[in-house]
Amino acid sequence: MKKVARKARKTGALLLCTTILLLSACGGGASSNQAASGEPYDENSKANISWLNILHTASPPTDTILNKIEEKTNTDIQFSWIPDASKEERINTSLASDSLADIVTLTLLDNSSVRNSLKSGLFWEVEPYLNDYPNLAKISEDTRRSASIGGTLYGVPFQKDLARNGVTIRKDWLDKLGLETPHTTAELMEVARAFTEDDPDGNGKDDTTGFVDRSDLIYGAFKTLSSYFGTPNIWEVSADGKMTPEFMTQGYVDTMDYMKELYQKGYINQDFAVTAKTDQQQKFAQGRAGIYVGAIFDSKNLLNMAKGIQDDMELVLVNDITSTGNEADRAIWAANNGIGGLLSFPRSEVKDEAELKRVLKFVNDLLDEDVYALMTYGIEGTHYTVDDQDAATITNTDLWQQEVQPFSASRPKESGFKIHDADPLKKESDKLIADNANYAVLNPAYSLESETYNTQGSELQKTITDATYKYILGELDRAGFDAAVESWKKSGGDAIIAEYESAYKEVQS
Repeated sequence: MKKVARKARKTGALLLCTTILLLSACGGGASSNQAASGEPYDENSKANISWLNILHTASPPTDTILNKIEEKTNTDIQFSWIPDASKEERINTSLASDSLADIVTLTLLDNSSVRNSLKSGLFWEVEPYLNDYPNLAKISEDTRRSASIGGTLYGVPFQKDLARNGVTIRKDWLDKLGLETPHTTAELMEVARAFTEDDPDGNGKDDTTGFVDRSDLIYGAFKTLSSYFGTPNIWEVSADGKMTPEFMTQGYVDTMDYMKELYQKGYINQDFAVTAKTDQQQKFAQGRAGIYVGAIFDSKNLLNMAKGIQDDMELVLVNDITSTGNEADRAIWAANNGIGGLLSFPRSEVKDEAELKRVLKFVNDLLDEDVYALMTYGIEGTHYTVDDQDAATITNTDLWQQEVQPFSASRPKESGFKIHDADPLKKESDKLIADNANYAVLNPAYSLESETYNTQGSELQKTITDATYKYILGELDRAGFDAAVESWKKSGGDAIIAEYESAYKEVQS
């Protein structure tokens, strides 16, 4: 790949890049060539931009789309890809060693190391500059506030749909077994049982489960199911300003009990606690399970992955499941209040305001319609066709997956563009995601500050995460889980609660 041959600007960045993925490359500041020559900075000149980014696919993209993006944005982009499964560890290491890039994708804004790095002045404050760029100026005030840390915006927000999750189910299996689409958690459990025990694929073998899940209590099945049981979104605030973490509510316990039953009865893949997202999706596409809980728009990708393997696969999307059967109880958690993270710019790499403005111009250009089309669908005539209604159809799925799909998570905004997907499943998922917004549950503490959380939050959360998994797997009873909660409280959790309550009161006053 030509990117590998490019010389990195810093030895530290090159070492980081080598350890992350040999197929990627780092280095190259926004105006490094000009700085070396002593020439004045020109915002419209071609820029070398390095980007420490998250990879959500099995392998990084080839240069086909990258070359086109570079042409559109007048840049030379040098990616360093961090696999999604190891993003927390890698980002923490990069922040600690200052082995960064001109642009750093920070998706874990609740991570204490990330928040501390942002607040420490490591990254540029960007809000004073956004209105100078036509696309960045359109970022709403609500989005800017939600993405701020302590009232300061340290990067360009990833703009996501408010609530994207739901349930994807094998409709052909429902039909074969004479089952209706479930709308309650009890009905969903029965579907899981039938998909496990009643041979939904008709091959005479005991080789299917109901659910297929992954090692992720947030973006996997757990948090979406918890919405159906009435669990608050991370924090709950009472009328008098008292804050309660989600794991101290009955809904959270009900969700653990539900998943424990799935696990004990074999209705979920028994290795879910150590399964990566890519493996989860492959298992579904291979016909080894019939229920996938996660982003509703994943359905299109799941069906595409199944081509040639499960050609008879039909899917139905569900977003209205409750534990009670009452419409009034519908709820779905809003991922980070619609913020997917930040594109942040380290002062160690982006040396001055002139460089910052050039990098911001690049991010602004990524929000252009034609660049969005490249990062979403690819090259017209090669990867997709478009009709007179601006509806795009992928025509070469294998090539799209290899050359285009890895870029989709790098789009600063994922909806609201003229070009749209012609695929029926994508149309349906877009409709349900829009409907979800009417039932979205926000995290009332998302933009609040707690010093104890910033310094200890990530470590403390591991206590709860470990206890949750152990409870589901039958390694811990209710008393053991409650003991873990008490440990969380005594180790700093009580301080976090008090600090959030104080911050909430200050905001409300």
